[in-house]
Amino acid sequence: MKGILAAGSISLIVSLFGTPFAIRLLRSRGYGQLIRDDGPTTHHTKRGTPTMGGAVILLAGILGYAAGNLVSAKGPTASGLLVLGLASSLGFVGFLDDFIKIRMQRNLGLRVRTKLLGQTIVAIAFGILALQFPDRNGMHPGSTHISFVRDTTVVLGAVGFVAWALVLVSSTSNGVNLTDGLDGLATGASTMVFAAFVIITFWQGRNDCVSKLAPGCYPIRDPFDLAIVAAAFAGACAGFLWWNAAPARIFMGDTGSLALGGALAGMAIITRTELLLAVLGGLFVVITMSSIIQIGYFKMTQRRVFKMAPLQHHFELKGWAEVTIVIRFWILAGLAVALGLGVFYAEWITWQR
Repeated sequence: MKGILAAGSISLIVSLFGTPFAIRLLRSRGYGQLIRDDGPTTHHTKRGTPTMGGAVILLAGILGYAAGNLVSAKGPTASGLLVLGLASSLGFVGFLDDFIKIRMQRNLGLRVRTKLLGQTIVAIAFGILALQFPDRNGMHPGSTHISFVRDTTVVLGAVGFVAWALVLVSSTSNGVNLTDGLDGLATGASTMVFAAFVIITFWQGRNDCVSKLAPGCYPIRDPFDLAIVAAAFAGACAGFLWWNAAPARIFMGDTGSLALGGALAGMAIITRTELLLAVLGGLFVVITMSSIIQIGYFKMTQRRVFKMAPLQHHFELKGWAEVTIVIRFWILAGLAVALGLGVFYAEWITWQR
């Protein structure tokens, strides 16, 4: 517990007090956000706001994780390092995308194929490595079973697992990226989901099959270290949100959105809650689906379902204030997290009867 609290506290402090320094640094170098001309006109006032702030979230998360392990005196584990490696690698892909946008002064950074290739390479590498590193009990970070609240009876095999990891990592990272369209929206929602993973991993650690072989126990490798990772990212997001909330003084950019999406996918894969992530991150799912529906329907009929996709921009064009949209979407994100935690706990209760 001390390690979890230390991770969350240190990452919060680093992010909260480190972000103003990043704002000054990015502003001095002219690393400002470019705005789409076809988007809501209210966004034009945001042109020039420092971006790539996701680097602060990543740094704070890593330092928080290090502090948590230092306090717990247990040292890093393969599971924790895999999630951090996945987040950092996708953050680097996002950084390249952000940097090209700024350097070339255009709204598009990496070419779509190049960006997808980078995400694919990182996700495949994560999937392969997740099946390595058995501990003394023979447990690996990843499992070849598809999981909901725990492993199901559906077995994918090694190749199928890597492909499944690719789908989860790509969809989650892109989902967070699509959500990051309004001040504080993706940051606030991510904070809630990471907080949920702190609860889930702590509960798994208290009821793991190594120290407590009982009905409903969780065969998860390194649950307490994963709780430290989740707390570190929750704290980092919360500290960044102080400066990212409307009116945002800094944006996370693709550096942050891809990294956070990757961290969430990695947590779900290693904690055996892959399908539960769709419930916990319900807001990301809804926003992603709005873009898919919009594109698919337009290709078939040349007509639009929404005024603009992703969904948050539809409500902007309907006249909703940005702060109103963000708060209402945060409420939806919180309800999705509460539902996910309820499902997780209800499943455990069934084993105790």
